[in-house]
Amino acid sequence: MPKPRILVLRGGAIGDFIFTLPALQALRTRWPDSYIEIIGYPHIAQLAQAGRLADAIASLDKAEIARYFSFNPSIPDEQVDYIKSFDLIISYLFDPAGTVKENLRSIGAKQVIYGCPIVENAHAVDVLMKPLEELAIYSEGIEYPCLRLKDSHKKAGSVIVEKMGKKIIAIHPGSGSPKKNWPLENFLSLGELISTRTNIQPVFILGEADNVIAEKLASTKTSFPIVSGHSLVDLAGILSACAGYIGNDSGITHLAASLGITVVAIYGPTDPAIWAPRGPNVKIVTPQTKDEKCLTTITPLMVFNEINF
Repeated sequence: MPKPRILVLRGGAIGDFIFTLPALQALRTRWPDSYIEIIGYPHIAQLAQAGRLADAIASLDKAEIARYFSFNPSIPDEQVDYIKSFDLIISYLFDPAGTVKENLRSIGAKQVIYGCPIVENAHAVDVLMKPLEELAIYSEGIEYPCLRLKDSHKKAGSVIVEKMGKKIIAIHPGSGSPKKNWPLENFLSLGELISTRTNIQPVFILGEADNVIAEKLASTKTSFPIVSGHSLVDLAGILSACAGYIGNDSGITHLAASLGITVVAIYGPTDPAIWAPRGPNVKIVTPQTKDEKCLTTITPLMVFNEINF
């Protein structure tokens, strides 16, 4: 009997994709021999391939998915054959009018399920699991992203971490929005607390969107090691070898939580009931108020007191 072929269409940022991991895991669990392909942003979707939740990935741009948002689009024969080759297509692309879904069906897609990527009144994991109810796969409200990296990725990360110290705590001071960032000076003060009161080595992690923070860190002439310039998969390997992680509401924070390491996440403007990383080793630090400056009310000592690595 041929293996079931499943295609998942998923855009979005790092955190959005990681919130989709439980749905991918549920599909893999239901059909362990299935072939799962993801069309998305390769630099993000490669995480699923590294965690054995996808067999292949393709680019949204190269797959020319944009044409499916048009009325009565012209689809090349080879694309029609490609779509027909899948037994199930799950689309998390924003498609309120159902245009993509109908176009896929019109060219012969066997089964298409639409999952709206907009999250409003429930935790993002549960929202993204909801579409699977059409397959009789039901969320229990306790699912959390779990990225089980291949041994080769973990080993490569360990090699990098071991060069910086025996026990490392990763600190990521950035996010996709300055409004979600705890002040950089607080992260630096926290690093000093960790250095002087524990045997843990703080290491600052910088992503591709952290150029401004990188410049500020350089101006402080900090003595803390800085890790930057790695792909998400390589960064996942590095984080997996760390004793713990501290960061803002960011995709990297969700990545760290999905690896099972202890995570302290600092949340202010966004609602942790919807957007907080979910997992057995996650601690959330939030201010009592919810105004624009609420994050400044969280002190380095408050975060330090949550550390138990």
